[in-house]
Amino acid sequence: MGVVSSGSPSPYGGGIVKPLPREWFVPHGGSAEMRWDTLADTGLYTPNERFFVRNHTATPLIDPRTWRLRVHGSALRGGGAEFSAADLRALPARTVDAVLECAGNGRRFWAEQQGTPAPGTPWGLGGVGMASWRGVPLADLLRAAGLGPDAVDVLPSGLDPEYTVGGRNLGHVRRPLPIAKALDADVLVAYEMNGEPLPPDHGAPARLVVPGWVGVASIKWLGDVEVADRPLGSPWNTEYYRLFGPAQPEGGGPALTGQVVKSAFELARGAVLAAGRSHRLCGRSWSGTGPVREVEVSTDGGLVWRPAELLDPPAGHGWTRWCLDWHPPAPGRYGLRARATDGRGAVQPAEAEFNREGYLFGAVVVHPVTVV
Repeated sequence: MGVVSSGSPSPYGGGIVKPLPREWFVPHGGSAEMRWDTLADTGLYTPNERFFVRNHTATPLIDPRTWRLRVHGSALRGGGAEFSAADLRALPARTVDAVLECAGNGRRFWAEQQGTPAPGTPWGLGGVGMASWRGVPLADLLRAAGLGPDAVDVLPSGLDPEYTVGGRNLGHVRRPLPIAKALDADVLVAYEMNGEPLPPDHGAPARLVVPGWVGVASIKWLGDVEVADRPLGSPWNTEYYRLFGPAQPEGGGPALTGQVVKSAFELARGAVLAAGRSHRLCGRSWSGTGPVREVEVSTDGGLVWRPAELLDPPAGHGWTRWCLDWHPPAPGRYGLRARATDGRGAVQPAEAEFNREGYLFGAVVVHPVTVV
């Protein structure tokens, strides 16, 4: 499959290839969180060099000249198919603007806001980014490979190093999609990100992009797709990326799919603002279940909510930028709050329902600032 090696460690994160300057990222071992306070000047899309990185192991360096994507399985007529990078680029392309987000984004706030710590990477709200993805719909590749009428599940697998935890080798990262989702026209095998070839840390030569779903569904370094006439499974939909906890069924809830509504300020946590003047508070909101239709901001502990000005039209899979002018009434400490409502009526709650893995924290996040 043309895997040359795992990526050379950067100074700030093991196994990540691109630079991770501290002014852009918060390192989390082999992953890196985007800093929201540096995003204001970047426009609608997250630049590739600032996009967050979530790796289970390490970034592989794959030779695109020898890379192949194998599509096979019991629900295909014939022997399946293989596609080279050149084959993908020769097929009709589609471009989709979409947010990708780690299922654990916001995990630190389970402890900080709700007093219910959860294990795992302590992401703030920067385990997310939005890009313009270009590639071939997965559905087109499945049909070209001979998709049959009895297909049930599709299992994409990555070419990153196999994942070992607790002495168990779980193999390559892989996670099934139901055939209905795999045939969604916006599910891409993407080879470009923001108009450039995919960078190594973001899945080069090609990755899956599953808009609206938890990030682990968007398999990076895609090398294999099994199409089966039966349900498929992997540790990433049976042991991980499910909800367990007091509010869940015995044995856990179903595998995670869509993301929840979230909002974040483009401002450093603990920022110091000058008294006696107006400040333009800006941020972004997004949802896995529909475009954001409304954002409200509170500067007084949630007593009064004011509508923010939306800077972008509603977008099916993207985020919406917003701003609101605030003149602090007096010096002191404040907790800024933003809450969004999406097109299906989902609203960020004041408190999220706990699950033991700390996934899908969607509550309103209190953003502390000091006015002096």
